[in-house]
Amino acid sequence: MTIGTFAQLCRLSAKALRRYDELGLLPPALVDPVNGYRYYAEEQVETARLVAWLRRIGMPLNRIKEVVALGDPGAAAAAIRDYWAQVEAETAARRDLAAFLADHLSAREAEGPVGLVRPEGPEGLEGPVRSVGAQMQAGVPGPLGTLGIRYATRSVRGAVRERNQDAAYAGARLLAVADGFGARGAGASAAAIDALKPVALGAAGAAGLLNVLEDAAERAARAVRDAVAGNGADGEPDGSGTTLTAMVWDGAQLGLVHIGDSRAHLLRDGGLFRITHDHSVVQSMIDDGSLTEAEASSHPQRALLLRALVGGGGGGAAVSTPDVRLQEVRPGDRYLLCSDGLSAVVGGAETARVLAGADGPGTAVRELVALAVAAGGPDDVSCVVADVVSL
Repeated sequence: MTIGTFAQLCRLSAKALRRYDELGLLPPALVDPVNGYRYYAEEQVETARLVAWLRRIGMPLNRIKEVVALGDPGAAAAAIRDYWAQVEAETAARRDLAAFLADHLSAREAEGPVGLVRPEGPEGLEGPVRSVGAQMQAGVPGPLGTLGIRYATRSVRGAVRERNQDAAYAGARLLAVADGFGARGAGASAAAIDALKPVALGAAGAAGLLNVLEDAAERAARAVRDAVAGNGADGEPDGSGTTLTAMVWDGAQLGLVHIGDSRAHLLRDGGLFRITHDHSVVQSMIDDGSLTEAEASSHPQRALLLRALVGGGGGGAAVSTPDVRLQEVRPGDRYLLCSDGLSAVVGGAETARVLAGADGPGTAVRELVALAVAAGGPDDVSCVVADVVSL
């Protein structure tokens, strides 16, 4: 059939069809060697309609090409669900940022500018411990008075792991946990956190911190790509990568950088709240109602990520930069950042009990890691606990 007839059947313009032919996405069945006219076969109509529908939901052409190439309807359906879960996660992050900016600007109009914000080491606990520390960071005067943070961190190799691929860090300006995966996972997690350290030093006010977070997210993504580039077969990326959950402290407020399924929690007024959203297959299924929280813990795809910092070439996760947002702080807040080696084996009630009862961040991280180890601790376990205090 002619390109005009084919265009009417599949609801694509002739211009779009010519473009898709050039890209190798939807080549015609026949091209007249004399006049160059394109002709299409009837069996191509369904594929063309699928392309049209995927364009309507905003899927990029390179992603559409991958879906079409799958051939199998079941695999294509799964790929579409994965894409839409990623869109929803990114939309939610932009929604949160838009809400914060609207609130922040409203507050400035009403009151003037304000600070409103929404390594191997000693042996311990069944394996080598990395990044152990407990210190206090002096704060600066702000709208809630002079605030500071006390912090501690601990990371332990999992019982079935040959080496610890997690990285955990707590310092004067940065709190971070990264969970590496793949052959170069340890290097990826370390690179992600190392990339944040210099960027976290410069932040002033909400707008300044937002810019710092954007810079930190981009720098972490580049660092991971560089760390795992060319380490697979034939010099190709091997799919290694890392999750990253980090908080930047500027003396009066906290900014969050997050991608993957490591988590950040807030203990406030006796209640424990998760303030990150997993970028994982099972979380997307929980979100659409096809899976319960209880079922997710034993789901065969519970470790499959939709978004992570990767070098490309596989790993089951899309190459992406982290979400960024600002977090409201109050004196008395206690924050927990952890890899899924903790959250997968220690329930929310136990976590809340430990965080509420610990006399300081150091006690909290020791008790949480001990609980994970006692539960079998198959995966690497890393956590950071930080208290917001009035000085």
